[in-house]
Amino acid sequence: MMKLRVAFVATALAAACGGIAPTEDETSSDLNTHRHARVCDAAVDGARCHSWVRVDASGAQPAATAGPTGLNPADLQAAYKLNSSTGGAGQVVGIVDAFDDPNAESDLAHYRAQFGLPACTTANGCFRKVNQTGGTTPPRSNSGWAEEISLDLDMASAICPNCKILLVEATSNSFANLAAAVDTAARLGATVISNSYGGSEYSAETTDEAHFNHPGIAITVSSGDSGFGVEFPAASRFVTAVGGTHLVRASNARGWTETAWSGAGSGCSAFVAKPAWQTDTGCARRTVADVSAVADPNTGVSVYDTFRVQGGGGWLVFGGTSVAAPVIASVYALAGNASAVNYGSFPYSHTASLFDSTSGSNGTCSPSYLCTSVVGFDGPTGLGTPNGSGAF
Repeated sequence: MMKLRVAFVATALAAACGGIAPTEDETSSDLNTHRHARVCDAAVDGARCHSWVRVDASGAQPAATAGPTGLNPADLQAAYKLNSSTGGAGQVVGIVDAFDDPNAESDLAHYRAQFGLPACTTANGCFRKVNQTGGTTPPRSNSGWAEEISLDLDMASAICPNCKILLVEATSNSFANLAAAVDTAARLGATVISNSYGGSEYSAETTDEAHFNHPGIAITVSSGDSGFGVEFPAASRFVTAVGGTHLVRASNARGWTETAWSGAGSGCSAFVAKPAWQTDTGCARRTVADVSAVADPNTGVSVYDTFRVQGGGGWLVFGGTSVAAPVIASVYALAGNASAVNYGSFPYSHTASLFDSTSGSNGTCSPSYLCTSVVGFDGPTGLGTPNGSGAF
């Protein structure tokens, strides 16, 4: 059985807020200052989801609005130059999360209708929700993970509206149960699998990472949301570790600019061997991250979730590398060649199809590229962000 030695510290308000642990305000020079909080409680012998939600002035409730106020599908597709309207046919985006979101399908329907995306339902065969063994009896619900599920489903829809979606809900946030859910997603036909969670590394992860070893299926994992430092399963050599950026509109040829998000995880794995396609010299073992996408909650994305919201609609603004992981998984799906992907190696030989982030930091380290965005490969943003789907 997998075990995890957790290094996270929860605040005293986490339990009282049903999964939201308030933190200090994160500010942005590009947007008004907003207050954000972690979505999931600190993990005990398990994983924590890597998402943040905009909260009200009290910090106790999500700041829900009647309409979307964050980045929307058209924004993300434009920023990353994606062929979302034509790609993705025949692809299945697997979403692995813990616990049940009883409103997952209805909230997903609301999001897709808002932005004119084709319906994705159980009835039309586009959406399927199962438990970690593939059955239909859901696990118990959890407010924080329900919000994470809505985030993941909405990002898959935003990037690849023509893809089918397979949601696999683990019985709990233990690594054993989440790993079983990954295996089930692979068994049930997912062509890509997104994982937006992690926790402290541990020596047995070199054995446990076998659950992420599914050749021909691109598996993405969020790198973390606590700044410099490496988590598992992002450290696995069998996955694409996804870092995070601060994404804003700009008056340049691209129309957007990105810098490293201060919360993105990065660094050297303590246990996992370096894959052959990584050639940076600052880590003797596996380096995190490989690629990245938007994650800063100050430049966050619109998500629709009603599980815990009381009044004022169900539109929320989310950030964290929990945003970036399903975005990148869905870009893999758009590319349509996941069966030929050798784990996370493909982007390393297709860097011309990536936008390179060259500024921003997530901490202090040596050598500095592991925590500071530079020209070429670096820890917080990896090789860069999608410029079309050619790198995937």
